[in-house]
Amino acid sequence: MFILNNSNPVPLYKQLYNQIKEHILSGKLPADTRLPSVRNMATELSASRNTVDGAYQELYAEGYLYSKPRSGYFVSALDQDVAPEVVSVKPGKNDYLPGPPSNFTYDFHPARLDPESFPTELWRKCFVESIRRNGKQLVQYGDTQGDWGLRCSIQSYLERSRGVLCDPDQIVICAGLQQSLEIVSNILKTNHSVVAVENPGYHLPRSVFQSHSYSIVPVPVEPGGINIKHLKASNSTIVYVTPSHQLPLGYVMPVANRLALIEWAESGDKYVIEDDYDSELRYHGKPIPSLQGLRPTGNIIYSGTFSKLLSPALRLSYMVLPYSLLAVYRQIYRDYFPSVSLLEQRTMTAFMEQGHWERHIRRMRMIYKKKHDILLQSVETHFGKRAVVVGQGAGLHVVLMLPETSHSETEILGRAQQKGIRLFPFSDFHVTGKPEATTLLLGFGGMSSSDIERGIAVLSQVC
Repeated sequence: MFILNNSNPVPLYKQLYNQIKEHILSGKLPADTRLPSVRNMATELSASRNTVDGAYQELYAEGYLYSKPRSGYFVSALDQDVAPEVVSVKPGKNDYLPGPPSNFTYDFHPARLDPESFPTELWRKCFVESIRRNGKQLVQYGDTQGDWGLRCSIQSYLERSRGVLCDPDQIVICAGLQQSLEIVSNILKTNHSVVAVENPGYHLPRSVFQSHSYSIVPVPVEPGGINIKHLKASNSTIVYVTPSHQLPLGYVMPVANRLALIEWAESGDKYVIEDDYDSELRYHGKPIPSLQGLRPTGNIIYSGTFSKLLSPALRLSYMVLPYSLLAVYRQIYRDYFPSVSLLEQRTMTAFMEQGHWERHIRRMRMIYKKKHDILLQSVETHFGKRAVVVGQGAGLHVVLMLPETSHSETEILGRAQQKGIRLFPFSDFHVTGKPEATTLLLGFGGMSSSDIERGIAVLSQVC
């Protein structure tokens, strides 16, 4: 009746369990059918009694079998109309698993970091130290808002480097920007329903707020940042902006526009979400001070992350809430557990307290500046006057406009892929409309200097 395969990676008891369950669900084993004893089934299958007993015990625990004292196991009565369907499963194969990632020779995706950049040994040292010093705390739940020590370290760092003025009490530790926006959408949805976003701009805020039933209003982006006149004419009461390095165009919002944006927020119950995602990576001059620092008591929600310089895999970010939103945040999330591992938070605290974070920033700024300059030189060499570079001087990407090309973005992406080049579609940043000229987004963080040069040379041939 049943067959066990010793070469199958699935354990023998599980093979027997699956086969008996399938027979029960399909009706091949009717209700109240008595199964062979453990001893007899083991003899029939040339298997150990433990294998058979393991299968029987699991079927019994799940209700497929019932037992009678001194009589053995019997098939339980199931309503065949509501019983789960029998699905034939090929051992070792799962069609729902994604295939292997595509292998590109030149990967210009804007979110990739230098593969050798993570400070493994320093992080390991801080990690082990955190385990040793915080053993008693690691058997407890932490603060929903985040570890106090990490919030204090972030507050001190933000004040020195970004001009953000806040108390640790205002900081919330999050598992990435996505969770930050989820929280903001929850605490504002009672009195707000329309969100303005930059166009072109980052797609994630649009997706998060739409999933919470907000209406999205795209507002054009100019060299001075989001168009304040269009924003004022809209019916939005929340705006998401990237003022220090606009994503994707790289524009810096001048102080006059920043003050106008603050004035817009103060003209009613309105809020500005300031995403300061890669502000540390400025290659000429000092980093641009934050919008929040101009009006610390204003309706500005400041968001920052460790993903762009340290590791996106850690899922460590933070936001600074204005005091006007703290009460509603704590009311909604008072019964929630922390979303970020306390051990990771304590490790990051040690990493910052010992000065590793700011040294890491300086190191990565030098590494990425070199790659940035090589990219610009390569574009100049291979494209010449055929291309116009936008958004240079900061971050991990630049924008390449090709006013003279006869190829569309779709054609270039397809031709580039055939040559082993990965490009992120610039059109994905547009809510409505499209750029006047064919436009490409070139990330350089994850590539070596030599690959940048060769990749640009190949790309120039397909454009």
